[in-house]
Amino acid sequence: MIVAVIPARGGSKGIPRKNVLPVGGLPLLAHSILHARRSRLVDLVVVSTDDPEIAEVARRYGAEVVDRPAELASDGAASEPTLAHALAYVRDRHGPVDLVVFLQPTSPLRRPDDIDGAIRHLRAEGADSLLSACPMHGFVWRDGPDTLRSLTYDHEHRPRRQDLGGDDWQENGSIYVFAPWVLDELGNRLGGRVALWPMHPLDSFQVDEPGDLELIDSLFALRAPLDAPPDLHDVDLLVLDFDGVLTDNRVLVDEHGTESVWCDRGDGWGVARVREAGVPVVILSTERNGVVAARARKLGVECVQDCPDKAVAVREIAERHGVGLDRVAFVGNDVNDLPALSIVGFPVAVADARPEVVRVARASTTRAGGHGAVREVCDWLVAARATRPSA
Repeated sequence: MIVAVIPARGGSKGIPRKNVLPVGGLPLLAHSILHARRSRLVDLVVVSTDDPEIAEVARRYGAEVVDRPAELASDGAASEPTLAHALAYVRDRHGPVDLVVFLQPTSPLRRPDDIDGAIRHLRAEGADSLLSACPMHGFVWRDGPDTLRSLTYDHEHRPRRQDLGGDDWQENGSIYVFAPWVLDELGNRLGGRVALWPMHPLDSFQVDEPGDLELIDSLFALRAPLDAPPDLHDVDLLVLDFDGVLTDNRVLVDEHGTESVWCDRGDGWGVARVREAGVPVVILSTERNGVVAARARKLGVECVQDCPDKAVAVREIAERHGVGLDRVAFVGNDVNDLPALSIVGFPVAVADARPEVVRVARASTTRAGGHGAVREVCDWLVAARATRPSA
């Protein structure tokens, strides 16, 4: 078993409550959880925390929570004892562990394949541990207590940059992978034969100071078009699950049994833009509750409710619209969406979807259901239609 461990304590001083602050549309911690859950190789994701709010975020995005003792959550506590505590928890409840993937929640900019790439690289190299790093180019100096000195070159005999010699790498704190014996015997995340997983400098920024949140938000916005799926120009019909996709999967029930749900206004704007671009939108739900139809009316889209078999319903909807299943996008979040996801040309999972859904999806949003996931898909579609080849 490969387990991802994400330590996230509540008492951060540089940025108070940083692990639950929004960045890139999600709580900071959520990005690392979702990176691990989207991995094809990670079997279990755990968050070690001493904080109830962080624990709630962890569970919401699909991680198992390890209750972190107070002595491991102080300002001076090192990561290794926390990792050892989490590893003992996993072994006790889930059995033997083959590899540990240590992810720091302050590194939300990993690329989708970084974790699996790092694990495969460690195995290919026959290594015992691995760290992620970004390249350092140029002339590096060290300002010590007694003197300022050049580290990567002799400043008295300055070479050309391209003649500096071997590659230099800066540990970026994003990904560590190690065999459990390294931690057990050495008390360290790194030991034995060490391998290196290269990452781009722009993917290596960490949230350490208040200004970093704004910077990383900007980086998410800049790279979003690069991460968007390239082949959505073939989509002629968008079908949306309701609970957990257009809502955040919670329901508010009053004493009369009346149900209310939370939706995102941005999703409505996205749906309107997709319809303007000529793509029909249909909401599909197993629920009978009138709140589904009410939201559909508000958005001005078709609604199919009380549907026990979503695959059958998607086939009927596609036929009614004269669209082949290969040109249908379906956005889902839970296991009852799997039959419909398996028959459409473009299955999409929201960020906090069940692992089974993520594995069959061709794309996953960076935002959770009810928190802008539909808007994200709609933006992909509108951008694709704008560049669609002429018939």
